Amino acid sequence: MKKGLLIVLLACYFHCSAQQLRWRLAPDGGITWTIAPANANQLNIPVNHQDAPASQPGPHTNHSDGYTSNSDAHISHSDAYTSNPDAHISHSDGHTSNPDGHISHPAAYTTHPAAFPDAHTDHIEMSGRFLSAIITYGIDSLLQPVWKRKLVFPMLRILPNDTRGSLIEDFDGNIIDSITADGRPLIERPVQFSINGYLRSVSATNTPITIERLAYPSVDKAAWLEKYTLTNTGTQPIAIQIPEQNKNKITDPSRGVYGSYILSSQTYDAGAFRLLPGAQYEFSLVISGRKSTDGPYRFSADYEWAKRLQLVDGLKSTLVLHTPNDTLDRMFAFAKIRAAESIFDTKEGLMHAPGGGSYYAAIWANDQAEYVGPFFPFLGNAEGNESAKNSYRLFSNYLNPEYNPIPSSIIAEGAGIWNGAGDRGDQAMIAYGASRFALAYADTTEAKRLWPLITWCLEYLKRKQTSQGVITSTSDELEGRFPAGRINLSTNALAYGAYISAARLAGALGKMNDAENYRQQAQELKGHIEKYFGARVQGFDTYRYYEGNTTLRSWICLPLVMGIFERRDQTIQALLSKYLWTKNGILTESGSGTFWDRSTLYAFRGLFYAGATDTSLSYFNYYSSMRLLGEHVPYAVEAWPEGDQRHLSAESGLYCRIVTEGLFGIEPTGFNTFTLLPRLPKNWNSMSLEHIRAFQQDLTIKVLRAGKNERVLISTAGKPAREYLWNGKQPLSVSL
Repeated sequence: MKKGLLIVLLACYFHCSAQQLRWRLAPDGGITWTIAPANANQLNIPVNHQDAPASQPGPHTNHSDGYTSNSDAHISHSDAYTSNPDAHISHSDGHTSNPDGHISHPAAYTTHPAAFPDAHTDHIEMSGRFLSAIITYGIDSLLQPVWKRKLVFPMLRILPNDTRGSLIEDFDGNIIDSITADGRPLIERPVQFSINGYLRSVSATNTPITIERLAYPSVDKAAWLEKYTLTNTGTQPIAIQIPEQNKNKITDPSRGVYGSYILSSQTYDAGAFRLLPGAQYEFSLVISGRKSTDGPYRFSADYEWAKRLQLVDGLKSTLVLHTPNDTLDRMFAFAKIRAAESIFDTKEGLMHAPGGGSYYAAIWANDQAEYVGPFFPFLGNAEGNESAKNSYRLFSNYLNPEYNPIPSSIIAEGAGIWNGAGDRGDQAMIAYGASRFALAYADTTEAKRLWPLITWCLEYLKRKQTSQGVITSTSDELEGRFPAGRINLSTNALAYGAYISAARLAGALGKMNDAENYRQQAQELKGHIEKYFGARVQGFDTYRYYEGNTTLRSWICLPLVMGIFERRDQTIQALLSKYLWTKNGILTESGSGTFWDRSTLYAFRGLFYAGATDTSLSYFNYYSSMRLLGEHVPYAVEAWPEGDQRHLSAESGLYCRIVTEGLFGIEPTGFNTFTLLPRLPKNWNSMSLEHIRAFQQDLTIKVLRAGKNERVLISTAGKPAREYLWNGKQPLSVSL
């Protein structure tokens, strides 16, 4: 089995090498992709003035130890390739793999098109309170920029006013094409793209003019902004002409819930001027949407830019991860941004939504209630916590005495529902997520508001139990894409987690009888899960997903996430076997070509929580490198082939929970108590998670190597750290 795991991982490393980790880390906290020739400075191109020098360590640091073929899946090779667990491959064929994760070629690029790297495009989603933007960017085979905008206006509702009822418009024009320098049209050639909570590009032109583009959504308006800086790098003045642009499109009033809408594309500070040598000139393009009954608005690109930076910097300053692996730290920082930015200001209050060009101003029992809601108290983001409270409040509106299932999704700013897949285990999702949120949010008043929702969902689950003690549901969160039978493992594992967390919440609220009742139901369900789902599947003593299931499924990871370890070793091997693990993460089902990041992210969380630390780390490093620095960056994705790997927001919340609940093993047990099960990899001397905002605290946890044991330092703002000497076995119980 060990040999099989190594072969699969090696194949992934070769795949990673083929993609060459196109992006690299930058010291400003972002990532960059440099397209410029090696002699870019001779072209007077200001390539990434914030980027790292060639000697700057990049995505993978502190890997000074040797790698051997062992149970941790670290590999060393004596042939032409050296494969490391951080998915970084060195070649002896004339290419040099640098410590920053990019490839240096022996021959410098020239300005001739044939010498440039292959054409490449990618897409990224960024969001504000009233707009989401999916931007396609890159360079084509003629070295021309690719720049396309798909703008989504979630509060400009269209008919039918359903899940996908947001006004969406494509804007593909490049304003640079309309600019002239000394009477000649500017021809833009991108040399670098950067991402850091916004998208930045740097381009050379057919003149001494260079272009910097900063692109970002407004934090609190229905507007997309592009801020341009033109720089004269030559020795002579240049006459610049930027045409004024003020275009309005009025939509068909019969298609709008609120009548017609006005889509405006306008330049600010355009015109004719003379740009002296070394001088710069700034102008902006703003694309906005509004109801026709609303008047126009004058935008300030600088003001909107400052607010976007404030949002990004604020998210980076809380829940800060420090490990010896810079890539993990950076991916975690980026995941916080994507998880927290996709929150929309609807008529029912702030609502977190998945995004992806389809899912806005709406909530789901899995994405919002289960995935990202319980994460927001750790981040301490006020908008995130408010959106979580709103999601549980909206689901509470559908409680009923007949115990008919709560809708899977509440859509259209709360005006409608979607329940097309029947009960997907939604009550288990909601009870689990709401209990975990209430414990970590640690507000007694809010917990009391949530308690009726939680207890109703648990009673619903009890009524769905069969004579075998397991719980039925119509489908699972994949909504029939793959078979789930009448009784599936996902619903039952989530229900077990819900009973455990509800028992703890009951104790925190002083409801001791309820606490004991839910603990007992949890233990009974745990036994029934073992009897019903425990099975030998494709050679592994793990779990069948439903009765009659004969192939391995990704959601066998869920018992590990919930602390059910009876089949731990074989389940770990099954998840990382050739049947499930691929270069794209874990397959939904053995033998298929489909992967959904959500199950891969859950699997990593379960693997770390179950103590498969060093083995898991190799795969986690690889996954993080590919998502952050590979071909489609910089966030976790939804699925493939469905959805073109959309950057759905809640998946980034699941990435963060790998760290909080997997790597650090934080499990809320009360409003000011939790258990801690830190999994410090053997090649790390320390790791820390700073400014954790759960439990109404500003909490920092540091884990340090101390011989065969570990020192765990826990501090709250303004108080001395408490120190624990931990043997790495039983969870630490912490009371704040």
